[in-house]
Amino acid sequence: MNINVTILGIETSCDDTSIAISENNILLSNVIANQDIHKKYGGVVPELASRSHQTNIIPVLKEALYLAKKDIKEIDAIAFTLGPGLLGSLLVGTSFAKGLSIALNKPLIEINHIQGHVLSHYVVEPAKEKELPPFPHLCLLISGGHTQLITVNSPYEMYIIGTTIDDAAGEAFDKGAKMLKFDYPGGPIIDNIARNGNAYKFNFPKPNVKGLDFSFSGIKTSLLYFIRDNLKNNANFIEENLYDICASYQRVIAEILVEKAVLAVKQTGINTITLSGGVSANSEIRKQFLFLKEKNINVFLPEIKFTTDNAAMIAVAGFYKYLKSAFCNLNVSPYAKFNLL
Repeated sequence: MNINVTILGIETSCDDTSIAISENNILLSNVIANQDIHKKYGGVVPELASRSHQTNIIPVLKEALYLAKKDIKEIDAIAFTLGPGLLGSLLVGTSFAKGLSIALNKPLIEINHIQGHVLSHYVVEPAKEKELPPFPHLCLLISGGHTQLITVNSPYEMYIIGTTIDDAAGEAFDKGAKMLKFDYPGGPIIDNIARNGNAYKFNFPKPNVKGLDFSFSGIKTSLLYFIRDNLKNNANFIEENLYDICASYQRVIAEILVEKAVLAVKQTGINTITLSGGVSANSEIRKQFLFLKEKNINVFLPEIKFTTDNAAMIAVAGFYKYLKSAFCNLNVSPYAKFNLL
């Protein structure tokens, strides 16, 4: 590749402030500032998130430049998340990106947050060999806000072929964790506890949704009734069966995802699947998808550090848009909701 371009990526769609520096698709730095303040509220508080972004974004930028050994004037373009996400949080990142663009006289590149997650597989770290997913492939995006099956024909051509009709998989984990009195975010807690449980001790009903769409509201409700009914007979039921409850609940969610992905392979004829999004860090989901290799389905699992919101994926998405000179102007406005294509 003859071109050598340095991209600054900015991600502020929710509660993580992240800035990354890349040369082409080679990652030089990726700094993330988390916001622990939301834990005591049991979920992200939008106003607190946007205020924290304002506090964090300049120190995060300074650290990203330091780790990348770059001067701000060496940046060739600024890629930033325009949406979807929390509007207040997105406004901080968008305004900051616009200010940098004006100050440095560098082009702006708007990035769809979902496309960033899909392209996270193309982030390459220095001196590390990595097999990149071929095109076309299927991407299963699973997070707290999204559960989508996407056909990825190229870095520029993606189509949603299946989505949740109600709750996302990550929401099912977090709401289930709340029923079990876990702290927020509860999904990783369920995963850790489930490692010591019998995943087939209990069963929860799977939704009967036609086609490639998902539904997770039913399994969430079934867990609620399951806990309620068993507590009537045994006040210590949760404590005595906690490991098995978590393992069984997690297994069924993973099976729902795998079954839809396999159906997508059959319908499209595309036999390569990538996972992305925060829930793709779940150990049971990763294990079940790796089993698909026995069915001659190629599976690409993301590195754990690139599953949650991060600016590395925004920078690599920005690099591909830079190659197409797909720049935006200062009039763009962030959006809370948006269909990929």
